[in-house]
Amino acid sequence: MTATTDGAQIPPERGRPPRAYVGSQISRDEEMFGALFDGGVVRRFMVYVGPYRRQVLLAIAAVLVVTGAQLAIPLIIRHGIDNVLLADGGNTTSLTLVVAVFAAVIAINYGANWLQDRLIGITGEHVIFDLRQAMYAHLQNVSLSFMDKTETGRMMSRLTGDVNSLQEFLENSVTAFGDLVLLFGIVVIMLSLDFGLGILTLSVVPTLFIVRMVWLPRARVAFRHARETNSTANGALAEGIRAVRTVQGMRREAVNFNLYDEKVQENLGAHLKSAKMAQVMVPIVDTLTGAAMGIVIVVGGFQVLDNALDVGVMVAFLFYVQRFFDPIRSLTIQYSVMQRAMASGKRIFEVLDVPLAIDDAPDALNPGTIDGSVEFRDVTFSYVEDQPVLQNVSFSVAPGETVALVGPTGSGKTSITSLLHRFYEIDTGAVLIDGRDVRDYAKAALGRHIAMVLQDPFLFTGSIFENIRYRTVEASREDVERAARVVGAHDFISQLPEGYDTTLEEQGRNLSLGQRQLLSFARALVADAKILILDEATANIDSHTERQIQEALKRLLEGRTGIVIAHRLATVRGADRIIVLQSGRVVETGPHNALVAQDGLYARLYALNYASFDDVPDDQIK
Repeated sequence: MTATTDGAQIPPERGRPPRAYVGSQISRDEEMFGALFDGGVVRRFMVYVGPYRRQVLLAIAAVLVVTGAQLAIPLIIRHGIDNVLLADGGNTTSLTLVVAVFAAVIAINYGANWLQDRLIGITGEHVIFDLRQAMYAHLQNVSLSFMDKTETGRMMSRLTGDVNSLQEFLENSVTAFGDLVLLFGIVVIMLSLDFGLGILTLSVVPTLFIVRMVWLPRARVAFRHARETNSTANGALAEGIRAVRTVQGMRREAVNFNLYDEKVQENLGAHLKSAKMAQVMVPIVDTLTGAAMGIVIVVGGFQVLDNALDVGVMVAFLFYVQRFFDPIRSLTIQYSVMQRAMASGKRIFEVLDVPLAIDDAPDALNPGTIDGSVEFRDVTFSYVEDQPVLQNVSFSVAPGETVALVGPTGSGKTSITSLLHRFYEIDTGAVLIDGRDVRDYAKAALGRHIAMVLQDPFLFTGSIFENIRYRTVEASREDVERAARVVGAHDFISQLPEGYDTTLEEQGRNLSLGQRQLLSFARALVADAKILILDEATANIDSHTERQIQEALKRLLEGRTGIVIAHRLATVRGADRIIVLQSGRVVETGPHNALVAQDGLYARLYALNYASFDDVPDDQIK
């Protein structure tokens, strides 16, 4: 789907970087801002423009027609003055013909302008649609190690703002081409009409170039600073939105507002300065336009009085002088657009160049069914190099067996489940399913045969029905309702105004946390995977609700291989075997009673977490 550009800066593929890394990454992004033209970016962007080459060529042709019409209008006026009004005495027929030609040129100019705007507008939308789809599809497949260290706000900025900058670049490129043709056309025509007056009129142009040489470095700094403060302000805004519950809980509204206000005030100042720099050339160009027109009126007027210059030529010169500086003014404004587009394009293609660190082998296995045996064979794994999370971990799980992973926070429990699903690549050793390395399986096969229920269930905007069958879209309503009944979710769903068709808000916030978890259980049941992973899946469910799903879990795990991370008494006791981890190593293995009798780490953890329940039957724990 993507091609790798030489020299692309790919972030490291492991670990959560320190804050300094994030800052340096932003700085590198912003340092890109400033290149007026980047051939690599343009070449890659043209790949997406290629399918719409015909429309772009038609738009360019329309621009040339518009330019030709604009160049012809002063010549028509000159002809009407010199050859009709003055030379022919204002012959009605000749004058009518001149007016008709003038009207026809105006109509052609309007039609070609409309066609150009329409073609480029539609083409730009299609190109950006394709580019945004390519980015989204690529990001769905990159390794989680990349997503772990990528800020959501920055990635959204690339998918929206940066892509829109390239759309703006495409639209302005065609316009800029027309402006350049118009500029050179005016120079050629003025020099051909009267070389001396033309040279004199163009004598103001060197002043413009000198001003631009002074302006460009300052403008570049202002534009870059505006974009840097954009990133800072947007990051603070996104963080404030995500953390609104914590902010309100700690009564930090005023403090956070002041902190955000500082950033947006800096952003405002940067944008005001940027706007000032963007507009400073406009009055200068207008002043030079007036100076050039003054030269034409004074010098040309004397030549007309001396009969050395036709009146029509002088009038045409005035039109051309006015039009000469319009494309210069337009190109000046488009400078920041081009600059911004080059930076945006580099960031976009940097994302598309992120390698799929975890990709399918050419001959990847995609079995229809599996037995469900799991083995970790001397596995070592680290998110950050030389900081292993798992060290020489070995254990096996037989098909249909339920194993609980227990240990202190940071002992590597969740990492084990992530490696089984091949969210990350191990450093050494092997993770096997049915005796085959997980790297031999297609990712689609792992997703089909492994179901996960996490502590914080993620529900998508949509109906309850759609969320339950999210993994298995071919599931019928009967399948969904049956799964909901098994896990005890059917009763509360039925009481909702629209039942299974009830639309969930973002992340299912119109449901309680326990209800959301029950829906995730139903989703796993509908998926009917052979291997089931429960990562603290009952941590956010009250004891009463937990009793409802204990029987459901037994049915859910029946005939399936279960790997359970849990601190809840009933779940741990119900496992066939418990594996105890500490500092990324397996330190104890065995059933509950045997581990308690060993009086080791598990016994201490059990005493800390479960001692208050020790003499209470499981069915009475509330």
